[in-house]
Amino acid sequence: MDVRFAHARSALSRRCLAAAGLAGLLLAALPAQAAWQLAPDQSQVTATIVEITPSGPVPHTHRVRRLQGDLSGDGTLRLPLRLNQTDVMDKLGQLPTWLSGLADTPLATVVTQFPPARLDALGVGESLTETLMLRVQSDKGNRQEPLEVRFTRESADTIHVENAQRVVLDGQALMSDQNARSVLMLLGYEQIGDEVPIRLDATLVDR
Repeated sequence: MDVRFAHARSALSRRCLAAAGLAGLLLAALPAQAAWQLAPDQSQVTATIVEITPSGPVPHTHRVRRLQGDLSGDGTLRLPLRLNQTDVMDKLGQLPTWLSGLADTPLATVVTQFPPARLDALGVGESLTETLMLRVQSDKGNRQEPLEVRFTRESADTIHVENAQRVVLDGQALMSDQNARSVLMLLGYEQIGDEVPIRLDATLVDR
């Protein structure tokens, strides 16, 4: 082997090792990627149900509180929804025996995906809007619904999340769903309006 070639190859190897070592030091010095999770005491969904009564429509506000879920490294967020997260428990007190076992059982699980790196890149005061595809898993099967969401970075470790457009559920579809109808009947609603506006108000925090 030519001596000059051997020396050149050796020098190149040393430079590659040095570059790899430098890259490792730089990566170690970079801040770790944020691991986001919902803050339960600052995360809820609010629904306005219009009860149809003989004297006219009467609006009622209900909440699903203490939303919990972690945004994993691959961007998956799983959000289980339980009866005891709703204000049904406050209004009804002790549940009937046939419903008591459902209090802490997930009635549905919402799954969506969003790249954590896009949240990490947000500067304080900056916002981004994204349409998320929500997969709703329940004993009735799976369905998908799009939701346009706005993320706003409020501080180094908090991001506010809200729906970017008005969201309305079909009141009659709710009344035709057995689980939803059971809850609505427990609340005393025999008939509700066609529209049930929904508002998301949540906070993601860096663990």
